[in-house]
Amino acid sequence: MSLLWIPLLTIVGTLVPVMTSRRGRKVCVATTLIAPLAALLLVLLHAPTVIGGEVVSMQLSWMPLLGLDLALRIDGLTLLFAVLILGIGSLILLYAGFYLSAEEDDGRFLSYMMLFMTAMLGIAMADNLILLWLFWELTSISSFLLIGFWGHRSDARRGARMALTVTGAGGLALLAGFLLIGQAAGSFALSEVLAAGDAIRASANYPLILLLVLFGAFTKSAQFPFHFWLPHAMAAPTPVSAFLHSATMVKAGVFLMARLNPALGDTALWAITLSLVGLATLLYAAWFALLERDLKGILAFSTVSHLGLITLLLGLGSPLAIVAAVFHILNHATFKAALFMSVGIIDHETGTRDIDRLGALWSMMPLTGTMTILAGAAMAGFPPFNGFLSKEMLFEQSLVNDVLGALSGLIPMLVVMGAILSVGYSLRLVWSLFFAAPKLTREQKAQPPMKVHDPARGMLAPGLFLAAMSLLVGLFPMTLAAPLVNAASLAVQGDTTPLFTLALWHGINLPLVMSLAAVAGGVLVLINHKRFAAIAALFPARDASLAFEAVMLRLIKATLWLTLRLENGSLQRYQALLILTALVMTGIGLSQLNALTGERGLQPLDGMLLLGAGLMIFGAIGSALSHRWRLVSLLMLSVVGLSVSLTFVRFSAPDLALTQLSVEVASMILMILALFFLPQRPPLLVSGRRIVRDLVLAASLGLIVAMLNYALLTRETLTIADYFLREALPGGGGTNVVNVILVDFRGFDTLGEITVLTLAGLATFKLLNRMRLFMPAGNLEGIRWSRHRYPLILAVVAQILLPLALLVSVYIFLRGHNQPGGGFIAGLITSVALILQYMARGHDWTRQRLPLSYAVVAVSGLAIATATGLGSWLFGYPFLTSAFGHFHIPLIGEIELASAMLFDVGVYLAVVGATLMILINLGRITTVHRPSLEER
Repeated sequence: MSLLWIPLLTIVGTLVPVMTSRRGRKVCVATTLIAPLAALLLVLLHAPTVIGGEVVSMQLSWMPLLGLDLALRIDGLTLLFAVLILGIGSLILLYAGFYLSAEEDDGRFLSYMMLFMTAMLGIAMADNLILLWLFWELTSISSFLLIGFWGHRSDARRGARMALTVTGAGGLALLAGFLLIGQAAGSFALSEVLAAGDAIRASANYPLILLLVLFGAFTKSAQFPFHFWLPHAMAAPTPVSAFLHSATMVKAGVFLMARLNPALGDTALWAITLSLVGLATLLYAAWFALLERDLKGILAFSTVSHLGLITLLLGLGSPLAIVAAVFHILNHATFKAALFMSVGIIDHETGTRDIDRLGALWSMMPLTGTMTILAGAAMAGFPPFNGFLSKEMLFEQSLVNDVLGALSGLIPMLVVMGAILSVGYSLRLVWSLFFAAPKLTREQKAQPPMKVHDPARGMLAPGLFLAAMSLLVGLFPMTLAAPLVNAASLAVQGDTTPLFTLALWHGINLPLVMSLAAVAGGVLVLINHKRFAAIAALFPARDASLAFEAVMLRLIKATLWLTLRLENGSLQRYQALLILTALVMTGIGLSQLNALTGERGLQPLDGMLLLGAGLMIFGAIGSALSHRWRLVSLLMLSVVGLSVSLTFVRFSAPDLALTQLSVEVASMILMILALFFLPQRPPLLVSGRRIVRDLVLAASLGLIVAMLNYALLTRETLTIADYFLREALPGGGGTNVVNVILVDFRGFDTLGEITVLTLAGLATFKLLNRMRLFMPAGNLEGIRWSRHRYPLILAVVAQILLPLALLVSVYIFLRGHNQPGGGFIAGLITSVALILQYMARGHDWTRQRLPLSYAVVAVSGLAIATATGLGSWLFGYPFLTSAFGHFHIPLIGEIELASAMLFDVGVYLAVVGATLMILINLGRITTVHRPSLEER
């Protein structure tokens, strides 16, 4: 259970800033930091065990039938990401306290940051694919909130929409891939999925699984061609960029690829796809990082490029390549977070991020310059920084790969080209900011020079710490990084990790020559940067945000066109499309049968069956033919409902018959009340084409349904009825199998149904509350309605029937567990009896004598039903587990009592409250005033 406290702490941490923001920024930041630091401490307590090669896990049953459990794990890969998420996240929270202006909403910003931290931590710790996907989507939502934090800026809004759209689409594809993985592996438990790699790779759906999973990973980690959203996400505040785009969100994609490597890797399709996409991303993004003028834009494209480097290493797939990929995840997080903080400081002090307007800042900002130089050297891959070590490993693994067959020799050449560009944009960043003279226009030169300085120590300390770690890891890699890298590599490979040595010097070898060539090439690129910029200027530049908005606009227009073609406000068209879809789907199913007639004979016909069928046919046809006389049509429709109830009686289903009869009465009242406010006659004009269409659809549907029923009735079908018949009494304590199913075996379904019913009642109450409509004064022929609104005969009959109906309702309720009845039927009987009283005496008269709030009744019923389910937890049983026993009561004798009766009480109250909320509020929306015929 200790693992559960780690995400729980960060979840609680989302509330802390909101509650403490009024006490000042220092207090808000300090109290917010408690949660991630405590969670980091809990993670580090498990570090010795995990580094020793073990996996710490826990599992709580949540929805076992769906394969969804609250399962968490900490292995080497989780440990690496948890340290990055919580450690770097805590430093960035401290940095944000100094970065944000005094006018910013500290509580909201820090709460969003903690929410994102929770989501990312959940991805890293999830031991269930569905749980991982839930946290995956939470990262998309929380990043949308963070990127669009400055909602008053259009670029922030566009960047947030773009990020949510792209990563959200990837999330949907990922869910489909996870479902296919669960089907192939037989489980959604991550530990079982990773162990079932051979079965997944042997599955016929493996190419589709790989496509869906990699689509999700590539969109999240901004791999080519889905890279365009990340630079536009730089409209977010710099602490957001430092956190999301260095250590967390964009690392989620490479984390997923690393996590699923044992299950999906080790195939040619995996290796080629990751290698080609990684190479393309590495080179493409590095080129644009070299040309970018915006400081955060440079770092954004460099992030994309380094993510491509990690993807390439995962694609190469050798044991040492995986070690290099894991090591570079750690290295990139440290120096890139420091660089983002440095850029944020420069932007904060100078008011601009245009690299051409900045320069010669070293004398004014030496500490910021030191931090930038250290982190920039690590990004360029200069010794003795950590970036040099992982770059050397990349060079080495690119030389020994055979992923592309005879073309594999191109990989080292392209990798060196990417390294040259990396050195070039890293040198340009440092040189242009701190040593080169700024490129100012005449107007800018006329302005007074900028007077800037290093910021407060609290703003510098987090970045300096990370920049120093980039140096220390490079100097002492085997002490500071090797144990963590080894444990994470073991989790990625799913086997033993090869022996490796992280060192600055391995002798004079080809990777060293490649490094020297990259440095020399980078210097030449920096010297000739103007020429490269001039070459790039020859090609028209396209703004990705504008292109994205154009695509979205076209998509919206196409959707609107299709919607207008399908949804024109005609209910008949909607019904026709629905029936046509049902015809096609059912027809496809029937066409796959070899023969329509099965091996089982039909039941014999008798007079009662023919009479019942004839009544239903008569009622249905009569309802359609008399549609212009709506009251007559409703009466015909009630004949169909009554016939269905009698059919249930004929086939020994008394519970269904009682339910159908009760629902039929309530439905008739509802429709009569609704028809009261509709035109008394529908339009006379109906086109012949529509009549022909409806006749064809009706006849086709009737034929298809008849064929389907015939095919089912002549075949033996699997049924679970025997299980319920056998287990109803010993398992649920009742002989009425239908009621036992509703309140015991499928109690969760019933709880969901009464929840929907209660919400529908509350929604109707809110929609109709205080609404008043004028009642018509007469019919179409001008005959006025009777002045006697409440006939005496109806009032007397209703008053006599009310106690009898309530007595029958109680009887039906109490006998429901062992005889036909139950809370649902009893609730409908009570509702109909009370509705009759309202109709006979009026709302005001009845309300005075029955001062009940039906909203409270419905909600109370729902609360009782839910509490019954929660009560089982107190005794260590799953939600809604019922219990029963036999008790001896004096003067009464031995009776059976079941906890399901309390659940049935909740059902009863919810049905009564919701039904009356709907019917009574629909009946009381008229005013007392009736306009005359002249007024109408």
